[in-house]
Amino acid sequence: MADTAQLIIDGKTYEIPVITGSEGENALDISSLRAQTGYVTLDIGYKNTGATKSAITFLDGEKGILRYRGYPIEQLAEQSEFLEVAYLLIFGKLPSKEEYDEFKTAVTMHTLVHEDTRVIFDGFPTNSHPMGVLSSLVSSLTAFYPKSIDPGRTPDQINRTIVRLLAKIPTIAAWAYKGEMGHPLNYPRNDLDYCSNFLYMMFSLPTTKYEIDPVLVDAMNKLLILHADHEQNCSTSTVRIVGSSHTSLYTAIAAGINALWGPLHGGANQAVIEMLEAIREDGGDIQKYVKKAQDKNDPFRLMGFGHRVYKNFDPRAKIIKKAADDVLSKLGVDDPCLDIAKELEEIALKDPYFVDRNLYPNVDFYSGIIYRAMGIPTEMFTVMFALGRLPGWIAQWKEMRENQEPIGRPRQIYTGETERDYVPISKR
Repeated sequence: MADTAQLIIDGKTYEIPVITGSEGENALDISSLRAQTGYVTLDIGYKNTGATKSAITFLDGEKGILRYRGYPIEQLAEQSEFLEVAYLLIFGKLPSKEEYDEFKTAVTMHTLVHEDTRVIFDGFPTNSHPMGVLSSLVSSLTAFYPKSIDPGRTPDQINRTIVRLLAKIPTIAAWAYKGEMGHPLNYPRNDLDYCSNFLYMMFSLPTTKYEIDPVLVDAMNKLLILHADHEQNCSTSTVRIVGSSHTSLYTAIAAGINALWGPLHGGANQAVIEMLEAIREDGGDIQKYVKKAQDKNDPFRLMGFGHRVYKNFDPRAKIIKKAADDVLSKLGVDDPCLDIAKELEEIALKDPYFVDRNLYPNVDFYSGIIYRAMGIPTEMFTVMFALGRLPGWIAQWKEMRENQEPIGRPRQIYTGETERDYVPISKR
């Protein structure tokens, strides 16, 4: 591969450096393009623009590859724990046993939130969307820990902030759910592991003894791992660009949560359940909707099938399908929507129309099924996504700061009015 490419503008040739990543990805480095030529590039939506170099996650949508720090997602989901994957993403290596024990202990010791948080929480309307509660309370952590905004913080201080986030967001997320349900809040239990503690805070009630189900814990662990990072997506890029202003990590993560809240980003598994409910309410005629999906003139689209990045298959879907089967088998849930989902899955995996177009069930399809079977309301699905994506956001923020990347400042092509004189209101 050549070290440079040539750009010719008005008869003048400019040398553009060519950069090749460790997996053979090629890029044109236009960092100095405007200074050299006076031109900028226009790439609406940044679909062809690399905003950073990153050593965290490699994704190849054509081949269905997803790796965290070089480790295949299949191996991590099968053999690892979520907090171990979080350590890997954030600190760049798999921890030793001693390092992992210390890390887990630190997270466990910070799961409580300040009691004044209850005052803020109690101020939300009872019908507040849990994502609004989550983003607001995460942002408020900056007020509880104001030194987090100091750009000169030491590595130990930054690591303490990281631990606090990993520890407290499950507590805040569970409280958001309890607030939506109108149930009393549960405080975290230090005798439980990360996923078990979250499920306990979500589902335990004073009237019954909540039993920790290992099948549900395993499914939760896999779901969080599969969502832990996914390269430079909308919310991740938001965390990096907000963090580039040297705001606190809490504020940057809150911005990522709000970006994830958008239905084009984190709402895909919720859209799956809403689609299943619509089919059920229309009589449950699955073949009718399969035909609608095959009709290019019909606006109906099957949600949770195919992926805008993975062109052949979503490697995460293969992993989570088994967990979905295990959860449904263990819980024995009698739910017409889940019956519709299973029939749709069977059709999509066999029907030539779907097979030829790679319209396979994706991770959002199966995660929606699992959350539905576990009794998690659809409004909480994006909160669950945020809980999983948290270590990726932290890792991306940390990498951006350690690389001393400049504040994000995209350019634009102005298309408005040219200079004109102001006319006083009395003469208009």
